[in-house]
Amino acid sequence: MKYQCTICGYIYDPLKGDPSQGIEPGTEFVDLPENWVCPECGAEKDMFEPVKD
Repeated sequence: MKYQCTICGYIYDPLKGDPSQGIEPGTEFVDLPENWVCPECGAEKDMFEPVKD
């Protein structure tokens, strides 16, 4: 499931991961480290909401 930042609109896609922070492709949002932040605006994980397809 993808998650979207409610601050800037960045979408975390588990199929892509987040190479900018060393997050491997295939990493689900719930498995991201607690200190992971939005690569676009720096928002914390609790500022993300699931994307409804």
